[in-house]
Amino acid sequence: MKDRDVFNIKLDIEEAEIAKAIDRAVDQDQLKSVPDLAAQMTRAKRAATNTLRKDERITLRISSGDLDRLKQKAAYKGLPYQTFIASILHEYAAGHVIEVHSS
Repeated sequence: MKDRDVFNIKLDIEEAEIAKAIDRAVDQDQLKSVPDLAAQMTRAKRAATNTLRKDERITLRISSGDLDRLKQKAAYKGLPYQTFIASILHEYAAGHVIEVHSS
């Protein structure tokens, strides 16, 4: 697996506001540990695993030109193309993609 810069991501408006609030709290020394941190971390890891589990397989036919462009974009991001396609579909299914309707 390639090393990736986890801080080189584009945040949406809500995520940016959360990041700024965290930065302010850090600057003002206002962060406190949660009670029973180990149990909370285990719970969060389990939730992340369940959320990201790939338990369904699909077959999809697309044009070779579209596939080539998706492979190029995946390579640019340092991702396997199937992972990249799955992430695009996940973003759409989670409602993070803004649909533009032409009139």
